Amino acid sequence: MMKTFNVPIIYRSPLITAIKNKRKQEDRMKKDFTPTLLDFGPLQIFLARHFGFCYGVENAIEIAFKTIEENLSKRIFLLSEMIHNPQVNADLQSRGARFLQDTYGKQLIPLEELTADDIVIIPAFGTTLEIEKQLQNIGVHTEKYNTTCPFVEKVWNRSEQIAEKRYTVVVHGKPKHEETRATFSHAASHTPTVVVNDMKEAELLAKYILEEKPPAEFYTDFSNQFSKNFDAKKDLGRIGVVNQTTMLASDTQAIADFLKQTMMNKYDADHIEEHFADTRDTLCYATNDNQTAVVNMLETTADFAIVVGGYNSSNTSHLVELCEEKLQTFFINADEKILSDKEILHYDFHSKQEKLTIDFLPTKSPVRILITSGASCPDALVEGIINKLAGFFPGSKLKS
Repeated sequence: MMKTFNVPIIYRSPLITAIKNKRKQEDRMKKDFTPTLLDFGPLQIFLARHFGFCYGVENAIEIAFKTIEENLSKRIFLLSEMIHNPQVNADLQSRGARFLQDTYGKQLIPLEELTADDIVIIPAFGTTLEIEKQLQNIGVHTEKYNTTCPFVEKVWNRSEQIAEKRYTVVVHGKPKHEETRATFSHAASHTPTVVVNDMKEAELLAKYILEEKPPAEFYTDFSNQFSKNFDAKKDLGRIGVVNQTTMLASDTQAIADFLKQTMMNKYDADHIEEHFADTRDTLCYATNDNQTAVVNMLETTADFAIVVGGYNSSNTSHLVELCEEKLQTFFINADEKILSDKEILHYDFHSKQEKLTIDFLPTKSPVRILITSGASCPDALVEGIINKLAGFFPGSKLKS
């Protein structure tokens, strides 16, 4: 049975908890991915079957808040954003915790300022072996306050296993993301490692595997994305693909399938396992469930979708991507972004800017809205958005 966590009540939602518990009881094997209808009469909201806090996030939040409560006399630092949610990070800062780095690894407080008495909490994304060693050299006990998600650690373990069999690791992830930097560091300590951001980069890598491009150009094409002493001529003969756990599962699968086919084109297909390691078991269950739930939710006819979460959250942006393929989608991080029944301020993750949309609510009845949220988004935010939307429809009442 999966562990339950002691998460601050401010992040909980009585409405969402009741819905999730009911769905869990009716569908213990998680076979039903249809959305939940909240029927207010003139407003119909369809909630994705799976959304919100995952195991790794709840674990990280519980450890962080408990650490602060139990160490009031000590200085407490977060290595970087605990999770990619502005409310949770702001709450931790309001309790005195300070960030050592920003999301991209830029130092905000020099590590030299730390002492062995300080507490440093490692975020759910994990961290690099280099940073861990620096902290340990200062005397900071990182293992006691390490909130690295077990599913991220599973990727590291899988990388180590295939490294022992002399495979090069190909990491599908965003090169600057904390989790990808951490996974790269762990993999590169055992075996040659390269990061591919997307299918375009996987296709570029294939050109080096098939020797269609001179090896010398690899170091420019994959600048800052390969491990020390990487040999493009000999290190691409045996590979295995792992991923940043918050990427689109279908994208990782497509990249793995493509690179496997590339190996089959170059080598004997009957002995493909000598050149390509099977690593499908590194996909995160929560990422998978949330993405599958969105795909099923999108089969419902609706006027638009709302995706709730931190604007720098990788898993949330992929849910937005899925929704945008089918219908107008508003990516917001709080109910305050719904300025009125006419205006909504939402984030365009392509241009990295907030945009204002006027007359976002159609004048028809009923208005049908799809809603989901990212793995680091508190359910309380989703309930706030549902209440705000319902308030725009006088006389609307939730039908049981």
